[in-house]
Amino acid sequence: MILAVVALCVYLIDQIAKVLVVSNLFEGQQIEVLGQLLQFHFVKNAGAAFSIGSGSTWIFSIVGVGVLGFVIWYAPRIRSTAWAVLFGLLLGGLLGNLTDRLFREPGFGVGHVVDFLQIPLLPAIFNLADVAIVSSMALFLILTLRGVGLDGRHAHDDDEDGVDETDAGLDVEPDAAEPAPDRRDEPKS
Repeated sequence: MILAVVALCVYLIDQIAKVLVVSNLFEGQQIEVLGQLLQFHFVKNAGAAFSIGSGSTWIFSIVGVGVLGFVIWYAPRIRSTAWAVLFGLLLGGLLGNLTDRLFREPGFGVGHVVDFLQIPLLPAIFNLADVAIVSSMALFLILTLRGVGLDGRHAHDDDEDGVDETDAGLDVEPDAAEPAPDRRDEPKS
């Protein structure tokens, strides 16, 4: 449920922001928002990050649909709030940019993504969907480094008895007692 709510919020905020940018700015226009720290700079991006692959927009559409399918397929396995937020950010961001690729000009599957956020210290112009995707990757790194599983448990958590099941050997059956060897047929010295 959390995953869906986060994804929906990210998607709606991204799409509303893009509608406002397209209706209020002309392509190429720059406006200082927070002085030199943040600017609106409206561009249409036919490629991926940093406009890489601008002639292969349809490939990004196919990859986006594939990742979208994976996230939806994988979602029922998530039991952790943090992982649900992560996948919600990723899903909302993917949907935001995929909507542009599918439904914006110049046509279905090859549409240009609306980018408008620029931090002059960075060499990229991006949008809120991109922010959500990058945030999900940062959260992924944090959760992975902390050892948090999809169920919310840490990899080093012990069970309720304070004994780690893998260290206790609970997955190995005890050896059956072996009978003593039959020494009747051995030669005597």
